[in-house]
Amino acid sequence: MLRARGVVQLCAVSFLLGTVVCGAQSVAPIKVAPIKMDAAAEARLGKDIPALMEKAGVPGLSVAVIRKGKTVWTASYGVRSETTKAAVNGDTMFNVGSLSKCVFAYGVLKLVDAGKLKLDEPIAPYLAKEFLVNDPRFDKITPRIVLSHRTGFPNWPADGKPLEIHFTPGEKFSYSGAGMVLLQKAVEKITGKPLNDYMQEAVFAPLGMKHSSYVWNAALENDIAYGHDVSGAPVDLFKANEANAAASLMTTAEDYAKFLDAVLDGKGLKPETLREMENPQIAVDTGCTNCVEGTGTGKLSTSVFWGLGVGIENTADGESLWHWGDNGVFKAFFVVRPATKSGVVYMTNSENGLAIARQILAETLGGEQPAFDWLKYDNYDSPALGFTRTALKDGAAVALEKFSAELASGKISEGTINTTGYQLMGRKKIDDAILLFRKNVELHPESWNVYDSLGEAYMNHGDKDLAVKNYEKSVELNPKNENGVATLKKLAEK
Repeated sequence: MLRARGVVQLCAVSFLLGTVVCGAQSVAPIKVAPIKMDAAAEARLGKDIPALMEKAGVPGLSVAVIRKGKTVWTASYGVRSETTKAAVNGDTMFNVGSLSKCVFAYGVLKLVDAGKLKLDEPIAPYLAKEFLVNDPRFDKITPRIVLSHRTGFPNWPADGKPLEIHFTPGEKFSYSGAGMVLLQKAVEKITGKPLNDYMQEAVFAPLGMKHSSYVWNAALENDIAYGHDVSGAPVDLFKANEANAAASLMTTAEDYAKFLDAVLDGKGLKPETLREMENPQIAVDTGCTNCVEGTGTGKLSTSVFWGLGVGIENTADGESLWHWGDNGVFKAFFVVRPATKSGVVYMTNSENGLAIARQILAETLGGEQPAFDWLKYDNYDSPALGFTRTALKDGAAVALEKFSAELASGKISEGTINTTGYQLMGRKKIDDAILLFRKNVELHPESWNVYDSLGEAYMNHGDKDLAVKNYEKSVELNPKNENGVATLKKLAEK
């Protein structure tokens, strides 16, 4: 379903012919007034946000609120690093993960306006040989298909593996940072400039984004936030020496709000180009963000879509543009509503940063947010997040005992247990990881993945026999488990 603002279009799509046939049905745009930002609201947020941060274990946060197309309120809380205790302020730059993609998309559309790039022509002719994919379907991939995540690429290819196309480009949605990086290479070819130089010239400078960069700049070190893991421990500073259109943007809440102000006011893009950005290109699968592995339900969402570089929500509140950022120990989120020119963006230096997203959006904007249900992040008060934080802080045995009822009832998922086990392995706590993976096998004996993870933990522990036993069970349950097959071969060679 493609939809211009105020119009619902029911479309029949022929991917073989490359045509789209639509019948439009006019609907009245719904305008729901956002929460009023006044002294009382600011005082409430000044109390509630730090309280939420404390509950979720989020060290630092910056937020900006937009009304009538202008930033009306910004605030910063907490510390840039739990080690230095330096306070977050308006100049503090956060890595915003995938919020990088939205700004990049705006830069790409400026090239479209300049006649230097066409949305529906292949990107392959702009790429050097080392970036081409050995698949005839690669020639179908256009900027429009990349920006709406329909390339058929995985999010990122597995280490050491070439980038592959998993379905016919344009056919369905599957989120892919790798596709953005290929489009970045095309942009760099067209402009003759590294991405950050082009973005500084075309986007950051015109919009007054003085504290934004896709690459590391040592001069800004005193303004950079350090990321923190689930338990609140700081990690090494993230430094991107090369720009990554999908993930490396460092910026402030105020700077990012300037970009959102521009989108809401139509600044910098032709009206018809902005409409392309905001029109749903594809509905997402209700069961997956990365859908190349067949993890989806096959059921298309009726409320969450993708435009060009931005997510789109269609609810009783009207149309919203949104995106989330997740670089592990940095989390960010924004929502804007074009009809009322209102919105909010916030960014954190914590792996738990999206655990308070629902509450922050409820208090700064209001209305429905179906994207949160689609993304499936744990809320700050969920058993899953409590389990992970306890395991990392107090050990696996304590977490297993404390949350035994929630584990037995399924309130803590197989995925949460698995992810926590890998976090423990990353901290060299192999015995603790084995405890969690064994529990996952007990709870989910028909899952090939839990045996694969337990096999890996035993392998890292130096127990070859148990590693082989669990990898064999994993491959028995899923003969297509390429990692399990390859690892068994390596173990046999040893």
